[in-house]
Amino acid sequence: MLLSSLRVLFQHGRQYIKHLDKVKLCDEFRGRPVLQSAGLTAAAGRELCRFCPTGAIGIGADGLCLDMGRCLFCGECAVRYPNHVRFTNDYRLAATTREGLVVSERAGDSVWTFDHRAVRPEIKRLFGRSLQLREVSAGGDNSCEMELGAAGNVNFDMGRFGIGFTASPRHADGVVVTGPVTANMARELETTWQAVPEPKLLIAVGTDAISGGLFAESPAVDRTFFDRHTPDLYVPGNPAHPMTFITGVLALLEHDRQRAAEPLTE
Repeated sequence: MLLSSLRVLFQHGRQYIKHLDKVKLCDEFRGRPVLQSAGLTAAAGRELCRFCPTGAIGIGADGLCLDMGRCLFCGECAVRYPNHVRFTNDYRLAATTREGLVVSERAGDSVWTFDHRAVRPEIKRLFGRSLQLREVSAGGDNSCEMELGAAGNVNFDMGRFGIGFTASPRHADGVVVTGPVTANMARELETTWQAVPEPKLLIAVGTDAISGGLFAESPAVDRTFFDRHTPDLYVPGNPAHPMTFITGVLALLEHDRQRAAEPLTE
């Protein structure tokens, strides 16, 4: 029996990702965008901005800009305007501020920079070795929820860093919100948040949670929770990839601070 089990393990090989800083996702994955306005006429620029259903694309002082907190990562803008919008396979997208999700065509915006100055000092001090989170699907479509579940599977195994999900908010260190926060979940989300003992942290995962996404103007949505509580971490994506979530939380806890701004390697 033991030899049979060892033979199976040998055949499967190493299933978990050993070095998270060396992961390279497939080229088809749509991650951090790269923008270029050169050659874009004023009329085409206005059309490009109107083309996005969530208003994620705009033109400012730094040229084209894209709000990853609103972006659906559908890639249609890149298909229609390939010379001006391109999505890389860089999954490191999380930010500590809402402004940190806005990417412009400045050269520095093509590389992940995590603002550790915006992180409350007690987060690293209290949760650096163990972090238990209560996930609340506030009207989500189950896509981000599935990806968060995958973050704890044998491949990504975020539990090795002391990060996990717990069933009770009273046993949690913080709350992870997915979904646009529908009206019938607004009170329940607030109740869950109040049940988590202080100090606690808040993480918004996915476009719907960060901005409301396609549902932002819906009368069925009540986002007043985010008017009262500011997230400590924003994890964009539609849905957010497990690697985006894990690297974002690790950066929040400063597990990987020295590599935060390094380019991806093989």
